[in-house]
Amino acid sequence: MAAEWQVVTVGDIADSISETHPLGKDKLIFLNTSDILLGKILHRSYTPVEAWPGQAKKSIQKDDILFSEIRPANGRYAYVVTDADDYVVSTKLMVIRVKDGRVLPKFLYHFLTCKGITGWLQHLAESRSGTFPQITFDQIAELELSLPPMTDQAVIATFLDEIDSKIELNRRMNETLEAMARAIFKSWFVDFDPVRAKTEGRQPFGMDSATAALFPDSFEDSLLGKIPKGWSLTTLGQAIEIYDSKRIPLSGRERIKVKGTYPYYGAAGVLDHVNSYLFDGVYILIGEDGSVVNEDDTPVVQYVWGRFWVNNHAHVLQGYSGISNEHLLLFLQTINIRPYVTGAVQPKLNQGNLCRIPFLMPDKEVCDAFGDTVESLYDLLRANTEQSRTLTTIRDALLPKIISGEIRVRDATKLAEVQA
Repeated sequence: MAAEWQVVTVGDIADSISETHPLGKDKLIFLNTSDILLGKILHRSYTPVEAWPGQAKKSIQKDDILFSEIRPANGRYAYVVTDADDYVVSTKLMVIRVKDGRVLPKFLYHFLTCKGITGWLQHLAESRSGTFPQITFDQIAELELSLPPMTDQAVIATFLDEIDSKIELNRRMNETLEAMARAIFKSWFVDFDPVRAKTEGRQPFGMDSATAALFPDSFEDSLLGKIPKGWSLTTLGQAIEIYDSKRIPLSGRERIKVKGTYPYYGAAGVLDHVNSYLFDGVYILIGEDGSVVNEDDTPVVQYVWGRFWVNNHAHVLQGYSGISNEHLLLFLQTINIRPYVTGAVQPKLNQGNLCRIPFLMPDKEVCDAFGDTVESLYDLLRANTEQSRTLTTIRDALLPKIISGEIRVRDATKLAEVQA
C-alpha cells in the first residue's frame, strides 16, 4: 500500500502565508503563541486593536495550520476549524496553508504535529544560535511525507480526530468536575452557606438532613472575622504533612533504569531527573522556587497521583488531621499566596511561610462529609485523566505508522480499542 503513495515535501504541497490583516475594526481577536495549544485555540476574546503589540499582523482563514516558530516541542500549534476573518495572529506563528489538491489540510496537520516531527523540529531549533530555540518554514518545507489517496487521507484524519476528540471531551469533563468541587468547597468553607441557612431557620439548599445536622447553627468571632461556632482558626502546618525532608534521591544508575517510566513534575526544563525523587500515592504539589504565583495571586499547585517523579523545586504535601487531599487542594486554590512569598528576583515559598498560612479547621465530621461528597468527582477526574494519557500514548505510537502506511487504519482501530 505505502509503496504506491507519492513522496513529497511539505514545501511541495503547502506554503507559509504572511498576509497582513487589514484591521478594519476597533476590536478583533489576537492570537499570540501562548493562545494556542495542542491543536486548540484557547480564547476567542475581542480586544482593542490599539492596545496590541507590534507583532499582531497576520490574517488567517479556515483550515490553516498555526505553528509556533519557538520551541516546537511545546505543543503551541492549532488547526483553524472556523471562518477567521476577525482573527489576527502574531508574526511568531507560522500560518501554514495547503496550496494544491493533493493533500487534505487535516492530514497535513496530523503529520506536522506527530511527536516524531515536533521532536525533530525541536532538535533543529536547539541547533541554531539565538535567544530562543527557533525554527523557520524552510526547515519544515524540507520534511518528506508519503501521500496516500485523498480517500485514505480522509479516513486517517478522521480516526486521529476521534482520538483527539475523546481526549478533549475528557478535558472538558474534568473542567466541569473541578468547577463542581470548587463550588461545594466555596459554599461550605468560604461562604458558610449551610451555617447561614441554619441561623435563619432554613434547610441548607441541596443538602440532606444528615449532612446539614453536622453544621453549627451560629457563628463566633475570630481573628479572620465570623466563623462557624466550634470550628477553630489554626495554621496550614496543622493540616498538612510535608514530605520535603523524606525525599530520598536515587542514584544515577537507578534514575537511568526508570527514566521515562513515570510522569515528571517540577520546574520546567529539568528533563534528566537530576535532583528528583520518586513518589507513590496521591499528593498535592505546590511551587517552592521559580513559578510560585499565578496571575490571580493564587499559588501554583498540582493534584498528582500514582507513581511519579518530582524535583526539589516543589513542596510535596498530603492532608492531615482529617483534611483530605482534595480539601487541601481546593483550599490552596483559593488563597492569596503573595504575602508568604519572598524574593523579588526569584520568588520562593519556604516551608516556614507555607506552614504559617491561616487555616480554618472544621469539625472532623464535616471534613469527613466533604471528603465523601467530592470523592466521586475526583475518582472520575483521575479516571478521565488516565484514559487520556493512554489515548495520547496510543496516538503518538500509531500516528507515524498510519501516516507512513506501515499499518492500516482498521488495524490501528483494533489496537486502540484493545489498549484503551
